[in-house]
Amino acid sequence: MKVFRYALGVLGLLLIAIGGRLVAGLPDPLDVAVWLGGALVLHDGIIAPLVLAAGLLVAAVPARGLVRGALITGGALVLVTLPALLRPGAPVNPSALPLPYGRNLLVVLAAVAAVTAVVALVRRGRRSRPRG
Repeated sequence: MKVFRYALGVLGLLLIAIGGRLVAGLPDPLDVAVWLGGALVLHDGIIAPLVLAAGLLVAAVPARGLVRGALITGGALVLVTLPALLRPGAPVNPSALPLPYGRNLLVVLAAVAAVTAVVALVRRGRRSRPRG
């Protein structure tokens, strides 16, 4: 197991060296450093605390497994749609983004919330009925 760890460490260092060499060969490597710094601040300063706060809030919900699944689904939908929503200007190919992605994302998120609520209500109804 120790040999495997060292091999993975050496491979990681090799990949870091390759990445560093590729970045150093760019016309302006400072742009990459700024982007990486911004990603770090965004993730560690905003996204991670929000996810932890949501986890604490969900822990008190009776159907927490179902709500977690809905939140994971919603998060994945937002991540997939975000590049299309944040792209500045009109697309080069007008047929690439022919629909209103912002509105459609909200519709799909509302559908996820509605399905989650219906499933939670059905489960609650099944539990409260006496078996006989």
